Amino acid sequence: MFAALMYVLVPMPCLFFGGGSTHFLTSRDGDGWINAAKFLTGASSVGSIAIPVILRHADLISTGAMWIEFTSFFILVCTVMCFHRVSLEEDW
Repeated sequence: MFAALMYVLVPMPCLFFGGGSTHFLTSRDGDGWINAAKFLTGASSVGSIAIPVILRHADLISTGAMWIEFTSFFILVCTVMCFHRVSLEEDW
């Protein structure tokens, strides 16, 4: 459930501070709110990887479950990258 919570938290800074667009993540300019959104996006992304590793280290989940979590995170990252690429194109 922690991993599912992290997957919900990853896009929230983009929705709240970026107006639903991923353009702010690649820009260098920005005010305090955009920098906060970048930090929260990075922190929740790292948490999505760290939580399964910590649970595996504490022997609360098996190695297979950890790899399933990594696979789901990889699918989430690929989905976000595809969304970002499509949102950059003006023809859509």
